Amino acid sequence: MTGSNKIYPSADAALDGLLADGMLIAAGGFGLCGIPELLIEAILRAGTKDLTVASNNCGVDGFGLGKLLDSRQIRKMISSYVGENAEFMRQYLSGELELEFNPQGTLAERMRAGGAGIPGFYTRTGVGTVIAEGKDHKDFDGQTYILERGIVADLAIVKGWKADESGNVIFRKTARNFNVPAAKCGRVCICEVEEIVPTGSLDADAIHLPGIYVHRLVQGQHEKRIEQRTTRSRVSDTTSKKEVA
Repeated sequence: MTGSNKIYPSADAALDGLLADGMLIAAGGFGLCGIPELLIEAILRAGTKDLTVASNNCGVDGFGLGKLLDSRQIRKMISSYVGENAEFMRQYLSGELELEFNPQGTLAERMRAGGAGIPGFYTRTGVGTVIAEGKDHKDFDGQTYILERGIVADLAIVKGWKADESGNVIFRKTARNFNVPAAKCGRVCICEVEEIVPTGSLDADAIHLPGIYVHRLVQGQHEKRIEQRTTRSRVSDTTSKKEVA
C-alpha cells in the first residue's frame, strides 16, 4: 500500500487477503466497456475457484471474464447476456457451468437493492416466463409481480476512469454502466482506474461513486478492446453529388 490507505501498487496487492474459493463476486462492465480487466487478470493468477460471478455478461472468448471461464474458475454466472462468448455457451450447454438468467434491468436493480440494504423487491419483468419459475408471486393493483432478491456480493470489482485518493470515482460516459450498482453491492469494493488524483481536485458534482463505497484503489494501463467493428464503404464523388443535389 502506498500514500493513501486505499491505494495499492497492483491488482494482485489490492486483492490480497480478499479471495476465497466459492465466493460471490459482482463485476462491473457492459460487454467490454468499463470492465475491471486488471483485477480479472489478478484473479486468474490467484487461481481462486468455484466462483459465482454476477455481471451483465461474461466478456468474450479469451478476454475479460472469459479468461476465468477458460481457466474453469467460474462455477456459476448471474447474467443477462451471453451471446458474444462461445465458451460460455459450450460450458452451459454441456452442464459444466451453472447459469442464472436475469433481465438486464432486474440484474441492475438487484445489485442496487443489495447495496441499499433492500433484501428483495417485486417486478413484473419475467412474469409468465422461465424467469419466474420458483419465485414468489404477488398481485398489486390487479397485476402479478415476482419477487427478486437483492444481491450482496463478497467482493465487488469495478473499473473507473479517474479517482481521487479518498476513493471518489468518475466513470467515463457509457463505461459507468453496471459499475456503480456493482460497486455498491459488494461488502468490499476494489476499483481500478486510469488515473488517481489528489483528494479535493475532482469536481464534487461530477463524482459518480462516493469514496465511502470504495475500499481499495489500483491504477494501471488498460487494453480497451471493442467487441465489434463496423465498416462503411466510401461513397463515390458522383454519388455524393447526386445526394447533395
